[in-house]
Amino acid sequence: MSVAALIEANRHTIVLMQSSPNRATRTFMDYGSISQAMDGICGLYERKLKEINPTIQNITYDISDLYNFIDGLADLSALIFDHSIQAYLPYDRLWIKHRMFQHLKRLASH
Repeated sequence: MSVAALIEANRHTIVLMQSSPNRATRTFMDYGSISQAMDGICGLYERKLKEINPTIQNITYDISDLYNFIDGLADLSALIFDHSIQAYLPYDRLWIKHRMFQHLKRLASH
């Protein structure tokens, strides 16, 4: 594993989410890396798909479906630990969608 990959894998990530306009739906999810956070967001979407389609065994979706889910959330952002400044940096929904694309592309190529 390269030094860059090791640093990337070791970046504590907090995903902040609000699923509806109701402030009571605000929550956060805690991950050990950016990659784990992207998997976590995919997992949220997959659980929602299973809720909506309980009788379908194998549900498939593409990146545009996932983007629609992300865009349908009232709010989504991430705080990612930057070791060089020993602080968390904020990233918005657009950044998350870009990273999600990179993440899924990397998974598909392995």
